[in-house]
Order: sequence, then structure tokens, then C-alpha cells
Amino acid sequence: MLVSEFERLSGAACLTGAYDDREIACGYTCDLLSHVMGRGQADMAWITVQTHMNVIAVAALMDFACVIIPEGLPVEAAILAKAKEEGIILFSSGQTAYALSALLAQNGVLSARKG
Repeated sequence: MLVSEFERLSGAACLTGAYDDREIACGYTCDLLSHVMGRGQADMAWITVQTHMNVIAVAALMDFACVIIPEGLPVEAAILAKAKEEGIILFSSGQTAYALSALLAQNGVLSARKG
């Protein structure tokens, strides 16, 4: 699934503006950063309720396809600016993490491999 397909199907808003489309290889839903770093892989879609600067650092380090913030949680302007600077595609969705995970799975995105 392409990031643009996820955006269209989910109705999520891209908080970081225009982006170069890329393939989502797998998905992961987790809020414990060390766990995400241990299990994450390049081209992953990461769903998290965390909205602080370390989320952007992990996404950049791991080369994730996108980060998805569920439930319409607010994201500070400084975080958005850093995401843009790092080239991180950041989405906001009113849906729950569970619903977003199900959407990815229903459209062929597998879960991340176990570390």
C-alpha cells in the first residue's frame, strides 16, 4: 500500500504537507519508544499516541514510511516543524489506533516482523 492510498482510505490529514509517496511495507502500533526501536523496520507505518520530539527522532532513525497519530490528538507546532525538517510524513486521524491498524491490515499491510 502506498502512503497516498492510506491517506485516501483513512481520511487522515497529512500534517506535514506535500510528500514524496512511498510504499508502506508493514505496520506497527505501539507507544513505548524503545520497543518500537527494537521492532521497527524501514518503510513501516507507525501508529502512536505519543506526540513529542522523540517520535520524530525514532521515525527518522528507522526510516519509517509515516507516523500516524490517532484520535485527533494535538501535535505542537515545533513537532510539526521538526517532522518537516526530517522529511517525516505525519498524519492525524480521528479514528482509534485499533481502527487504523485494522484498516492497514485489511488492505494488505502486514505487521512488522518480530525483532
